Amino acid sequence: MEIALIAHDGKKADMVQFLNKNKEQLNHQNIRLIATGTTGSKAESAGIKVKKMLSGPLGGDAQIAARVAEGKTNMVIFFKDPNSSHPHEPDINMLIRICDVHNIPLATNESTAQLLLNALKQ
Repeated sequence: MEIALIAHDGKKADMVQFLNKNKEQLNHQNIRLIATGTTGSKAESAGIKVKKMLSGPLGGDAQIAARVAEGKTNMVIFFKDPNSSHPHEPDINMLIRICDVHNIPLATNESTAQLLLNALKQ
């Protein structure tokens, strides 16, 4: 099971809090985590093992979308900041579209992400 982690700058602290809350489950041997560059660095600082891609604006969102399309990524947790604009918005929309096309669960906030992780426990 591969889970991708992405967080806009305004949501990185929320992502770290979410990761700390779910650290035991996320460090499970059957879960592999990937993340965009800066989000991955923040995850590592929280003690979470993660493979880092490029940062979002440099193509990390596109790298993760490609992994979704290839069937490698099974879930995406993307804490989006709805209150700010992002120059790489087309990449973000492409990632969301690819998740929809390939029927991959995508959480864009902590409540939905928690529901998805809770579903994995069952």
